[in-house]
Amino acid sequence: MVKEDRSTWKANYFTKLEQLFETYTKLFIVQADNVGSKQMQQTRIALRGKAEVLMGKNTMMRKAIRGQLGKIPALEKIMPQIVGNIGFVFTSEDLTEIRDIILSNKKEAPAKAGAIAPLDVHVPPGNTGMGPEKTSFFQALAIPTKITKGTIEILSEVYLIKIDEKVGASEAALLQMLNIRPFHYGLQINAVYDNGSVFSPSVLDITDDDIVKLFCSGIANIAAVSLAVGYPTAASVPHSIINGFKNVASVCLEADIDIPQIATIKEYLADPSKFASAAAPTSAAPAAEKKEEAKKEETEESDDDMGFGLFD
Repeated sequence: MVKEDRSTWKANYFTKLEQLFETYTKLFIVQADNVGSKQMQQTRIALRGKAEVLMGKNTMMRKAIRGQLGKIPALEKIMPQIVGNIGFVFTSEDLTEIRDIILSNKKEAPAKAGAIAPLDVHVPPGNTGMGPEKTSFFQALAIPTKITKGTIEILSEVYLIKIDEKVGASEAALLQMLNIRPFHYGLQINAVYDNGSVFSPSVLDITDDDIVKLFCSGIANIAAVSLAVGYPTAASVPHSIINGFKNVASVCLEADIDIPQIATIKEYLADPSKFASAAAPTSAAPAAEKKEEAKKEETEESDDDMGFGLFD
């Protein structure tokens, strides 16, 4: 197979990227730090038929996007995201489904000296299986230990590496000796592009219930502001009508004016005993039950006794 020259390869890359931008309206901008070629191949296989992965140099990506701005001006929003070792995952499928496939293809990896920790690393307590000659190594890292049956035992959990900090040589060596591979590397999603909008991948976790809650909260805020400033809106009108009816009812009651809407209120005010009769069944029921139970107990006691002793 004859290898194509660099200029031909560049031309083919630009053509492919342009075709992908014209074909798909949704894509993930992913970071590929610490991802090997075999892991990348496995990710492509997992996404086959659902999405296309395209990596490349940032300068070439920017140039290809600039060439498409005349057709798709919204692509300009992607430009600030092209920083570092990034690539594109194009898809027409459900974004949440593709996101889950991308994140599920992670590979366990050891903590290498000088690497930035993507998460906090804790060393659990327990027997290490190492001999007493390694005690000085644990002491240098201020890890509490004791010798149990000729081996070193860690007494309590140790907070070894903090997130976003560099892994030290001693920490990396300790984790290697304990056979702990704390990190998991894979394609990391930096941003999502969907029909001209660029947003954080965390937006994909928002459910319909969350949207409804936010919508209701917004309506409540609009209604409160509208009522406060006296400006009628669709959100505040129902509250204004209710408040107006309360005022009308108050005037009618004070002036002894009869209207059908306040007939029940006047009835209650004329005969307060109706309140008691309405509440009586709920409050009287437990008392009646207690009375019946007490009566039952008395009956049982009298039946058991019957005026005779055990040895009569």
